[in-house]
Amino acid sequence: KSTTVKTRYVVMSEEILKKYPELAVEGLPTVRQRLDVSNEAVTKMAIEASRSCVKQWGRPASDITHLVYVSSSEARLPGGDLHLARGLGLNPDVCRVLLYFMGCSGGVGGLRVAKDIAENNPGSRVLLATSETTIIGFRPPSADRPYDLVGAALFGDGAGAMILGTDPVPGVERPSFELHYAVQTFLPNTEKTIDGRLTEEGINFKLGRDLPEIIEDHVEEFCMKLMKKAGFEGEQYNRMFWAVHPGGPAILNRLEKRLNLLPEKLSCSRRALSDYGNASSNTIVYVMDYMIEESTKLRERGEKD
Repeated sequence: KSTTVKTRYVVMSEEILKKYPELAVEGLPTVRQRLDVSNEAVTKMAIEASRSCVKQWGRPASDITHLVYVSSSEARLPGGDLHLARGLGLNPDVCRVLLYFMGCSGGVGGLRVAKDIAENNPGSRVLLATSETTIIGFRPPSADRPYDLVGAALFGDGAGAMILGTDPVPGVERPSFELHYAVQTFLPNTEKTIDGRLTEEGINFKLGRDLPEIIEDHVEEFCMKLMKKAGFEGEQYNRMFWAVHPGGPAILNRLEKRLNLLPEKLSCSRRALSDYGNASSNTIVYVMDYMIEESTKLRERGEKD
């Protein structure tokens, strides 16, 4: 209940545990078995999400010129970018970028990279795909690690996709968002707050209990920098729309309180968390999809969005 997650989707199944019973045994080296499952799963999910995205886009997949692929759930060479491109039947000349092990920031990081590619290559169309599964970090229950229950209750699997470009073709392409500016900020002395390590037993993640507090203490300064770039001055937070990665309810609650946001400003983030859990890099795609849906409803009712 404390996570506010109502539904999630996961690759892990009884069939996988029967095939690899060692995944449920503490202390065994199982990274090979995990990657056998996750490498295949993330490609399958990414292909499905990308095909759906291309269908909504309205142009053929052959018009895609660049691919940005994001995942923290696989490790192989060639990487998932090539397997995705092959699965979609993309042109062999498509330029690919692979972003590995960025965790929850991967979705927004991919947006930033795709934006730069699109702006610097006139006429290009960039497919951004994200795909994640928790199998790579699955651990059997242990009384010695009660905090593992947080991850078991919060995180989910899935994939997402979107297409970016400049100068949309009238009557064919219908852009949903326009990206003006992107910035990334690192807070000194916080590199251990989110600590993930690839071990013989898979990926082990440790989230600092002070993570929501750290975000609350620094988010306003970060947002002011973004707002100034967009021409906003002062505390005009409720004049903007907010697509926030829902790392957990505590983070959303503290952000809302610090910036004095109206409840509806984070409704899409809360809805994505409730429907999918924290799906790492995918989640921002779900949030933005819900924002499109809400905006469409408002316009149909003749309300301002």
